[in-house]
Amino acid sequence: MGVVRDNLDVFLLGMRTTVLLTVLSYAAALVIGTVVAACRVSPVPPLRAAGTAYVGVVRNTPLAVLIILFFSGLPDAGVIVQSRFVSAVIVLSAYTGAFVAEALRAGVNSVSRGQAEAARALGLTFPQVLWLVVIPQAFRTVVAPLGSIFIALIKNSSLAALISVHELAFTTQELLNETARPIPVFAGAAAAYLALALPSGVAVARLERALAIRR
Repeated sequence: MGVVRDNLDVFLLGMRTTVLLTVLSYAAALVIGTVVAACRVSPVPPLRAAGTAYVGVVRNTPLAVLIILFFSGLPDAGVIVQSRFVSAVIVLSAYTGAFVAEALRAGVNSVSRGQAEAARALGLTFPQVLWLVVIPQAFRTVVAPLGSIFIALIKNSSLAALISVHELAFTTQELLNETARPIPVFAGAAAAYLALALPSGVAVARLERALAIRR
């Protein structure tokens, strides 16, 4: 494992970019997913249709295709995103947001209908019931699925290497080209991804226990 030891700074730099890419993308995905989930349970048919179409299209399109299409296709339409990193964040956020929306929609459906009816009886409008009563409880019931989505995003961020974002997968490929020693290089990359994913799983489990709804 001398290759890993000698290039530890390179692995750490790649991990740093991967963490930044993951955290920013997940934060944006939570916002996107919450809005889309609200659309999917809305009583307004056009909003429901838009939310359903978004989730259906995004979830069933390979992430690699979305990344390349966004980065290479938009300039042909006159839209240019100068930063490869920003492009990766946008696509990862939009893609992950569709999965967040489905997880959150399941959480919304798990909230007792009686609570929503009680809130409406108090004079709250549908948006107020949704944002003040239903959504907060929905988040608490889907901590584990949202945590799984976060861990999946850590791994999905490796596809940013397709547009030369210098995250962990890209730096791993560069080291492979320089050293021609695939086994230690990829073993080091696997260890790095485990170092990011395993603590995330532990944190999610603790958060789930802390926010569990006592029934």
